Amino acid sequence: QVQLVESGGGLVQPGGSLRLSCVASGIISRSYAMGWYRQAPGKQRELVASISSSGSINYDDSAKGRFTISRDNAKNTVYLQMNSLKPEDTAVYYCSAEYGSSWYWGQGTQVTVSS
Repeated sequence: QVQLVESGGGLVQPGGSLRLSCVASGIISRSYAMGWYRQAPGKQRELVASISSSGSINYDDSAKGRFTISRDNAKNTVYLQMNSLKPEDTAVYYCSAEYGSSWYWGQGTQVTVSS
């Protein structure tokens, strides 16, 4: 059974930082393209950052320069370091794993940026 479990969300003030973690089980995550998506209330889910099995990284324009995605294959874990957070970053953040036609999602972790 495949499971993706996110953690690290919470309430942070504007300008603050958070580090999200996604631990994968039931798959060998290094073989998968891993991604972080987010969904704000009333909006569609959108890609924030992704990292391929070969290590290629892609960021949404809103995340460039502020967020960093990384993976620790030994721990089957993907991270999203988020700095200089803004109120518009408030959303539920989801971890994803993709391999061919297989696509998996975590349950999400809430990030709220507010003073």
